[in-house]
Amino acid sequence: MDYLKTLTNNNRILSETRAHRFQTQCTADLSLKFALSGNELYQVGKRELSIYPDSFLVLNKGTQYTSKIDSEVPVESFSITFDQKFLTDFSYSYTSTSNKLLDNPDPTSYSNIDFNETIYPFIGDMRFTVQHLKNHLDSGVQDELLINEYLHHCLINYHRIFNNEVNNKAEKLNFTNRSTRIEILKRLNVAKDFMYTNYNKNVSLEELGQHACLSVNHFLRTFKQAFAVSPHQFLTQLRLQRSRMLLKTTNYPINEIVCLVGFECPSSFIRLFKTRYFITPQKYRQTLYN
Repeated sequence: MDYLKTLTNNNRILSETRAHRFQTQCTADLSLKFALSGNELYQVGKRELSIYPDSFLVLNKGTQYTSKIDSEVPVESFSITFDQKFLTDFSYSYTSTSNKLLDNPDPTSYSNIDFNETIYPFIGDMRFTVQHLKNHLDSGVQDELLINEYLHHCLINYHRIFNNEVNNKAEKLNFTNRSTRIEILKRLNVAKDFMYTNYNKNVSLEELGQHACLSVNHFLRTFKQAFAVSPHQFLTQLRLQRSRMLLKTTNYPINEIVCLVGFECPSSFIRLFKTRYFITPQKYRQTLYN
């Protein structure tokens, strides 16, 4: 269902279903971008970031980007943009102590954080909240109190994901200076996003190091520290995750899915799938229709 809903506090929600689209925009405020079906490609500077139903993208205020959809079947896009005042008030109340909130309830002097513009996992409470919000909007709900409560919970859930994907991972890096850890993680996330976008291609270690602006060995060491798996293991997990999505949402034969997600051999794919999910791809697909 297509709609653009602008609330009285200037928070905005956009829902679109398109098979083909190409547009260049600049984000007025912090935006969360979702592809609830299919995939959408974003160009941010020199980076290409492709989002699927298992991921979402965060763009900060003022970021210029190009989005592209080119699909045989319509792609369901969903976007939430938070007004700066709403975001500032949330960030101030979420990060300040109770005493500070009581002594100085006015957040106007508070400076917002620039969040890491990267691809985040669309899981858990974030998925639950966004899907329920969209269900309400699709059914015609106009209650702004209810809608803003959902948006408030989206920010809470995003902060939790941000802490896990950025702050917690940065703390695992063996550098004394926090700013150095954050900078290294930003570089690692650029390489991670490259894998998210090119998981079905032959990705080389040298390419990943180049995207992270790190030497190969430095990249290998720091990636394993932050993500607790090697780049190869991360890419394999991502391919298995995407294969499970294709098994669930398409009728493609398993041999075709093997090629679509970047595996070279059906037998190794079946073995890896069973090791990770404790079921063969064929049996997994069968359970979906029983």
